[in-house]
Amino acid sequence: MGNSPTIDTGLAPENGRPKRSLALRAAFLFADFFLIITAYYQLKPASRSLFIEHLGADRLPYVWILTALVLGIAMLFYHRWVARYPRDRVVLTSCLVFVACLLGFRLALLQPGSAVAMAFYVFVDIIGVVLVEQFWSLTNSLYNTRDGKRWYGIVGTGGLIGGVAGGAIAAALIYYTPLKTPDLLLVAAAIITIIYALTMTMRRLGLYEESDHAAEIRTAHQAPSWRALASNRYLLLIATLLLLAQLAQPIVEFQFLKTVERVYSEQEARTAFLSVFFSILGLVSISVNLILTPLVHRGLGVIAGLLVQPVALGLSAIAFMALPALGPAMIMKICDRGLSYSINRASKELLYVPIDSVLIYQAKAWIDMLGYRIFKVAGSVLILIFTQWLPWSVTLAQLGWLTIVICVVWIGLIITLRHLYRNISSTETFSIGAVQPGS
Repeated sequence: MGNSPTIDTGLAPENGRPKRSLALRAAFLFADFFLIITAYYQLKPASRSLFIEHLGADRLPYVWILTALVLGIAMLFYHRWVARYPRDRVVLTSCLVFVACLLGFRLALLQPGSAVAMAFYVFVDIIGVVLVEQFWSLTNSLYNTRDGKRWYGIVGTGGLIGGVAGGAIAAALIYYTPLKTPDLLLVAAAIITIIYALTMTMRRLGLYEESDHAAEIRTAHQAPSWRALASNRYLLLIATLLLLAQLAQPIVEFQFLKTVERVYSEQEARTAFLSVFFSILGLVSISVNLILTPLVHRGLGVIAGLLVQPVALGLSAIAFMALPALGPAMIMKICDRGLSYSINRASKELLYVPIDSVLIYQAKAWIDMLGYRIFKVAGSVLILIFTQWLPWSVTLAQLGWLTIVICVVWIGLIITLRHLYRNISSTETFSIGAVQPGS
């Protein structure tokens, strides 16, 4: 990586790098992220449809718990791997492994069964996390803070567009070609092969030169990240907000997929519907990012932006309880994931602005590695308790009470955070221990 030839553009450098090199790098990363999400959205509807076909939606909480456990172990090994080898080499090797696994799963699906469907579901969630994780890890090592502020918006847009395109492509392939649900694995394998070629091209063009900021990032990840949260009330509140969203997510997902199972009993129709829906979800995220998010942030502020998702999700849960049909379930799902990927994420990132960059990486490492998985397991267990494990059970619609309670707590924490955010944002950035518990 360090010996790769750099691009001689003849243009004035910006932050020590040629402007054209920075633009070319951003264009490649945009395409890379676009292809990653496009590939993932070939696999996501296929995995959900196949699981429902062979095991039924009632068993989804079990596979979510299994996925969290397997993913936790896989990410521990993955991060050790990343620490030992150059990031571009990790990306290239991952692509080859994933293509081989997808071809193997396609052969296994010639005689599908419950074990194959469950294993494939877990694999798809792992591939989604790893591809996105290694993409942003690589991107963070290539840009310093100043360049990142300029180019991250463009690079990230590739993923949003990829979500729209991926769902649309999968639906079109099912609707208008002889391809069936398992054939989407071959489409994803072909896209990941293109990602491999794109990564090789970037390496040969010398676009993998790490910024000086990369060493700081590695140091942050090596530090005991849980201390960043334990010693800082402000970060604890942010983490709790993020994890409450993760607690509600499986409940909403269960209600949505259970409703889809009832409406679409045929596998190909179900896969096509899910593909179209995921494409719509991407369009909603883009629209909210472009229109609603700037209006809310400029007119009402960051705290108002944080309130949009829990308020909308709580109201949509009430609507689904009143009318447990596919339409309200779709709206509830959009309020959950569509707003999470747009205005909630943008608002959350603004909360991090007053914080020291090393502290941010430490906190995010803990949340991503452990917090998300614990809370998703907790959400799955809640579903099982109220639908299968108690001597009495609640209906699918009545699960909405759990979402409503979560949203009420979520809103209360945002109101609590408001005063702390105002105080912190009016001062300089701070580091570990600047805001102690109880302050």
